[in-house]
Amino acid sequence: MAGHSQFKNIMHRKGRQDAQKSKLFSKLAREITVAAKMGQPDPSMNARLRAAIISARQENMSKDSIERAIKKASGSESENYDEIRDNRNRAASDIRSYFTKAGGNLGETGSVAFMFDRTGIIEYDAKVASDDAMLEAAIEAGADDVSSSENGHEIYASPDTFREVAKALEAKFGEPRKATLTWKPQNTVPVDDETGEKLLKLIDLLNEHDDVQNVYANFEVSDALVAKMGG
Repeated sequence: MAGHSQFKNIMHRKGRQDAQKSKLFSKLAREITVAAKMGQPDPSMNARLRAAIISARQENMSKDSIERAIKKASGSESENYDEIRDNRNRAASDIRSYFTKAGGNLGETGSVAFMFDRTGIIEYDAKVASDDAMLEAAIEAGADDVSSSENGHEIYASPDTFREVAKALEAKFGEPRKATLTWKPQNTVPVDDETGEKLLKLIDLLNEHDDVQNVYANFEVSDALVAKMGG
């Protein structure tokens, strides 16, 4: 069935929903701070932090703002914990209400994790290299898979090899347009337009929430619905 996989489509919708730069920068800064706190503050040694910084740069976030977000990770442990705990409790209540209004239910933490694989994705514009050149470089770097099209190159790597693969490709092709760890669905499920519209509206609500960093889904919608929804 031809259509749009939400694995690729959600981020485009997310970018449109986050048109207000202040909200987008707040989310980017929060991800940088969390990444730095969970690992080392050195992006060369912290794949998640490196990915967060690349995302911030793609949105023209200033160097000073990025550095402030990293430094914030070394703040008071108790204050950071209280803020995260309060935000998490508030977010859980809001998100539960979103699912209820959409006719669904919020599952337990990790209840659908088995349907997704944790993987690293590195993206380059198509003009950076030919399909063959990117495939050869990705194989040499230790990547698991490569998908090339007129929209660009997508290189996949396991969480264990992601940092090294990203560094090898960056040394050859320069900084990627995206490099991050994500949750990739093992299979996608086609849905009719009525169901798809409800799901896309739910995803828009989730992406608008200040405490939601990323949304992953495994459904597939028609081209007609994407056009109707402005995707």
